[in-house]
Amino acid sequence: MTQTQNTSRSTATPDATTDDPRQGLLKAIALAGRTVAAVRPEQFDGPTPCTEFTVRRLAGHLVAVLRRIALAGRGGDVMSLPTLADDLADTEWQEAWDAAVREVEAAWADPAILHRTLTLPFGSVPGAAAAAVWTSEFTVHTWDVATATGQLPDWDPELVAISYAAMRRGLPTGPRDGAPFGAAEDVDPDAPAIDRLVAWCGRKP
Repeated sequence: MTQTQNTSRSTATPDATTDDPRQGLLKAIALAGRTVAAVRPEQFDGPTPCTEFTVRRLAGHLVAVLRRIALAGRGGDVMSLPTLADDLADTEWQEAWDAAVREVEAAWADPAILHRTLTLPFGSVPGAAAAAVWTSEFTVHTWDVATATGQLPDWDPELVAISYAAMRRGLPTGPRDGAPFGAAEDVDPDAPAIDRLVAWCGRKP
């Protein structure tokens, strides 16, 4: 996946995140796009803290998640799409990412989607809750990519807080059988918010 720039070309990033969960989601997507775009070609086959994915496969997973978010916004069944876009050549990644972001922006343009019930792999939730869940997924996976490739993203405290709250609600303290997350790791209560988030998701910050 050869990068020619360090920013994703199509990423609207509105301001009032708290008032509109869609805006937080777009910000999380934008940061993920910038982080993956900054990966050096020789780093793509390296491992990530999300042990089932290399950097390359994790980038493909995020493209697939974008496509699922867009389909959900159009009222479709997200389970009908794969969880990994593994058919992309290195030179096609950025174009696929930008196209998927545009689809998300269009599919989620109507604010009514925040009150519509969407069916996700783990159940049916209002669109606002779905946006928070996907914000969490992109934030945690951005940390995975950044950690694997030696990057230090500029974390948005509000997005990290939204993500942490969503994952605390969604992931049990005890056994997580069947969930794609390991047991929560111990972390200092005074640790940075991003460390507490990823530790709750089973990563070792």
